[in-house]
Amino acid sequence: MIHIIFILIKLFSVPLMASVCIFVVLSAHFHPVLDLLHHSAAGVLLKVKWNVKRHLRERNTLPKIFAETVRRHGDKTALIFEGTGEKWSFRELDEYSNRVANLLLQRGFVEGDVVALFMENRSQYVGLWLGMAKIGVEAALINFNLRLEALVHCVTISNAKAVVFGSELTEAVCEVHSSMGKTVQMLCSGDLDSKRVPVGTEISPLSLCVCSLIHGLCLSDRLFYIYTSGTTGMPKAAIVVHSRYYRMAALVYYGFGMTSDDVLYDCLPLYHSAGNIVGVGQCLIHGMTVVIRKKFSASRFWDDCAKYNCTIVQYIGEICRYLLNQPVKDIEQKHKVRMALGNGLRQSIWEEFTSRFNVTQIAEFYGATECNCSLGNFNNMTGACGFNSQILPFIYPIRLVKVNEDTMELIRGPDGVCIPCKPGEPGQLVGRIIQHDPLRRFDGYVNEGATNKKIASSVFKKGDMAYLSGDVLIMDQFGYMYFKDRTGDTFRWKGENVSTTEVEGTLSRLLDMKDVVVYGVEVPGAEGKAGMAAIADPERSTDLEKFGKDLEKALPPYARPVFLRFLNEVNKTGTYKFQKTEMRREGFNPSIVSDKLYFLDPSRGRYVELNKELHSGIVSGKQKL
Repeated sequence: MIHIIFILIKLFSVPLMASVCIFVVLSAHFHPVLDLLHHSAAGVLLKVKWNVKRHLRERNTLPKIFAETVRRHGDKTALIFEGTGEKWSFRELDEYSNRVANLLLQRGFVEGDVVALFMENRSQYVGLWLGMAKIGVEAALINFNLRLEALVHCVTISNAKAVVFGSELTEAVCEVHSSMGKTVQMLCSGDLDSKRVPVGTEISPLSLCVCSLIHGLCLSDRLFYIYTSGTTGMPKAAIVVHSRYYRMAALVYYGFGMTSDDVLYDCLPLYHSAGNIVGVGQCLIHGMTVVIRKKFSASRFWDDCAKYNCTIVQYIGEICRYLLNQPVKDIEQKHKVRMALGNGLRQSIWEEFTSRFNVTQIAEFYGATECNCSLGNFNNMTGACGFNSQILPFIYPIRLVKVNEDTMELIRGPDGVCIPCKPGEPGQLVGRIIQHDPLRRFDGYVNEGATNKKIASSVFKKGDMAYLSGDVLIMDQFGYMYFKDRTGDTFRWKGENVSTTEVEGTLSRLLDMKDVVVYGVEVPGAEGKAGMAAIADPERSTDLEKFGKDLEKALPPYARPVFLRFLNEVNKTGTYKFQKTEMRREGFNPSIVSDKLYFLDPSRGRYVELNKELHSGIVSGKQKL
């Protein structure tokens, strides 16, 4: 009892008598909820918030926290790079990052400067940004898939004074060197092939030296920048401070019951928060061994896990579906993996994944690099991405609020405050902003305009400020949250709301786990948007007649795609999210789209090829939908 009352008073500013009354009521009527609160969400929040306050009080930074990890685990393996099998101990990682820090100091970099890091996954990546952090230099972690305009954009908006790049990306850097300006230094990590460098291009090798280490800064200072995946428009640079890095890594560590003895398999890009914070953060903060892979490989996934005795694997986006699409082999059951950690596992394949690969715990969470409303499914509830107490909602001030189903604008009551959703009602997830609270603050983006677009006022109460996640979720009566869609992805057809996420999952299952992207397209004279599915099928193996019959059983009429588009592959971001903006813009016009198009003809009850004549009939209204 004392423990629960202490949580209420210390962390959530609830008066003593009110705390006692709440506890008594819970004890008498809500034993299961109280037990859940005590052993998971509230306990995790208490521990993380307590640790953050201690680190703030002691003026600790991530490098200082890592120094303590080195003291405890010095000669233990910290990082393993699967590409070469090279192993770094915690002490070796510390020494490498010290050399990086001192090199930058010698070259004149000071606290507050920004250096862009443009490199494929490997252990040096971690050592480079960690070394920068030790002297207060902020790293801009740039997607190594970017080229030309997008690459220049990311370097420019960060105000980077230098670009540290991997030698494997020399050609990409040389392509944009002249656009960067002579004030931006170019430092190459790895063996620089001078023959690949055009005449007049100034690039220096990253020669590291050994010196003493300088500590500074505090937990609320900027650590680095992570860019949005750029599914629409140019990427935005999200600000990550030291406390946010700690919070994100610690919440999953304590929430999902990890230990320093675990070995984590990280095949995600290190320029992204899932790979570099949720994954590598377990190494730097908690002393866990992390296996870094250059790039995700569905065919090698379980072989790697068995080889390195991994106990935890990371996933994101469509990775789990790609694994299920692989041929069955013995090794997928002969491993030590007990937990899959990530977000984006579709409910439609959740149980199939756990049973086929013998993974007992799915550690699904919801979160974005910049958000203040992260969630965790700490109790292994099938399909859920998180939990929030219905009995004591003030413990974690997040909420689902009603939005206009067509425009996705916030709906407000007569008092001007947003209307909370009831269980079963879809709504946008929002989190109250309390800037002085490390768990509630919103640091935003480098671009102030982009930051302002993610903030709304009078959301929980009059005059407050809240972060807008841009995601639509549904909560059940117990407080479990289920992901539904990205804001703007849900579309309305025949008077019903269609969730692209749900339809994508169903279609992919019917099509043997093929990549499927679902979106709404405008049809002249028709209310709402007609569903369209882009299917990656380079071998054109889809049996349309069978597919149509299967759809009739699996989906209601309004959710069945009106149009199909078959293409060789679907464009994805580096974090395995589908890019649909361009396809949505191209629509269903065969004069614009070079891929094969099909139309669900209601008079025939099957898909027929969409030619220019049929398209004209649809646009003119002669052809019924």
